[in-house]
Amino acid sequence: MRFLGIDYGTKRVGLAISDEMGKLAFPLKILKNDRFLIDLVHSVCGEEEITEIVLGESLDFSGKQNELMKEIDNFKKEIAKLGLPIHFEKEFLTTIAARGRGGKEINNAKKLKTKENKKVDASAAALILQRYLDRRSHKNEGLGDL
Repeated sequence: MRFLGIDYGTKRVGLAISDEMGKLAFPLKILKNDRFLIDLVHSVCGEEEITEIVLGESLDFSGKQNELMKEIDNFKKEIAKLGLPIHFEKEFLTTIAARGRGGKEINNAKKLKTKENKKVDASAAALILQRYLDRRSHKNEGLGDL
């Protein structure tokens, strides 16, 4: 059982993959969000023998869907053609956590180098995927949502 985690962005899309046991998530790659994106995601799913997809759910601070979520919903419709189960997992603050700066990005995000900004997309996808895997594991152990 192998999962693909996706951190969807308007410019770049971060991908992460789980181990074969579906317990641990690892950054995989970053794709440009262009007309080839869907085909590339399909290719990754085939090459990596993905069985389920976890897609970051973009919400605002009040927990409501934001503008990006409309694009994510359209993206979900396209990747659903693969016939794989797709799960949403909140992506709340994963990019900040992926940068490892303890919230300093709120004031300094524009100051970060473009190269450094790009690196975080796959790491953010791994955080999204790991959240889902952990929650799933706890449910299977009878612990419910934490």
